[in-house]
Amino acid sequence: MNHKQAAGEKAAGEVNSGMKVGLGTGSTVYYTILELGRRVKEEGLEIIGVPTSEATDKLARELGIPLGELSELEPLDLTIDGADEVNGTLDLIKGGGGAHFREKMVAAASRRLVIVADESKVVPELGPFRLPVEVVPYGWKSTRKRVEETGCSAVRRERGG
Repeated sequence: MNHKQAAGEKAAGEVNSGMKVGLGTGSTVYYTILELGRRVKEEGLEIIGVPTSEATDKLARELGIPLGELSELEPLDLTIDGADEVNGTLDLIKGGGGAHFREKMVAAASRRLVIVADESKVVPELGPFRLPVEVVPYGWKSTRKRVEETGCSAVRRERGG
């Protein structure tokens, strides 16, 4: 078992029957979702998940994890999500996978947030990973200008158009 898998499965242990659970996105949380799917199937774990991305939605459905809408389930008991970078004081950057907005919405609607990461995400100082800033299409050029005025460079990233 690799460290990502171990971290992901350990986080799944925080989930108990009856919980409403935010299901994060990313390479480590993937193992959390696999473990939750196993527990639903083999142990009769009764949860309702709220996915933070289309990929998580698809995986959870394939594994038989019941899903619901955030607006109907909030507050959630727990959200488990990953990070892109974590430093020694547990500051982190997340959202680089493109699910930033949904991840933030689900986390904000949760009583408790568990971030899972293996040693590959630990950095001495935040910064090697580009900081994601999600904006709506309307006014994106204005936002880019404001970001650049802080001395940062802004790169527009699109996925699927």
